[in-house]
Amino acid sequence: MTSEQSTAAERAARNGHVTPPVDPAVIDEPHDIWDHRVAAGLAFLRRRLSGQYEVDEFGFDAELADQVFHPVLRVLYRDWFRTEVFGIDNLPLKGAGLVVGNHSGTLALDALMLAAALHDKHPEHRHLRLLGADLVFRMPVLSELARKAGSTVACNPDAERLLGTGELVGVFPEGFKGVGKLYADRYKLQRFGRGGFVSAALRTGTPIIPAAIVGAEEIYPMLADIKPLARLLKLPYFPVTPTFPWLGPLGIVPLPSKWLIEFCPPIPTEHLVDHADDPLVVFNLADQVRETIQQTLHELLERRPDPFGR
Repeated sequence: MTSEQSTAAERAARNGHVTPPVDPAVIDEPHDIWDHRVAAGLAFLRRRLSGQYEVDEFGFDAELADQVFHPVLRVLYRDWFRTEVFGIDNLPLKGAGLVVGNHSGTLALDALMLAAALHDKHPEHRHLRLLGADLVFRMPVLSELARKAGSTVACNPDAERLLGTGELVGVFPEGFKGVGKLYADRYKLQRFGRGGFVSAALRTGTPIIPAAIVGAEEIYPMLADIKPLARLLKLPYFPVTPTFPWLGPLGIVPLPSKWLIEFCPPIPTEHLVDHADDPLVVFNLADQVRETIQQTLHELLERRPDPFGR
């Protein structure tokens, strides 16, 4: 210890503060931190360019998701939407789970925010394997990005394969009916289709975790749907919002609404494995999930009186 360090230690002792000795060699200087970051970045690029990374049978690239996709999404869900997450303990630490959420927002950012929030808040930082619409996987660039981020086509065979390998799978049964509904119908759940997600859970004995998302309805308030233009462009809808198409590309910037996400208690299905093909059982379970989400949405809306508050 130098004389200057000794003098500082003596002053601290006189003032009643005892500071344990620190070996200067173990302290990272700012330039050391940046050296580590640069080295890690170069190693990442080297692996990407040389093809030394793994993807699973669905095309999921976990390293790319962790290093690129989630850091970008984190800026949106944490800083722009100021998202609060509740009920993370209702998700399994290990093993399969089917997360069922409400869908809205004109552009399906709610699915991405749900995946990002789950990954960041879960103790094991698990990935949510999203099931997407056919339209997503018919678009060249978007399809590739979706696959690498962990998504696959929303069909029972793929869902059952993922659940069978112990993955967390995310599904939005409202589909385009939910994403493309008018702002006047915000937070009113649309029909859940035929309950295919329930059949997938029943066949694999996987618990269903309802998830309620508040905030997505306000990011692009849909005032009208120009159906002739949607048919011409082969889109499920063509939205008119307060900013689109009036502001051109700027209309794609989402409004900074306040988001709340709650994962509800899981609904067990292992006792119903033999009833996967029973329409009545499937319908009743799908209705239970829908009612749980709808009720939770009402509760979250009461907690968030101001859509754009802190």
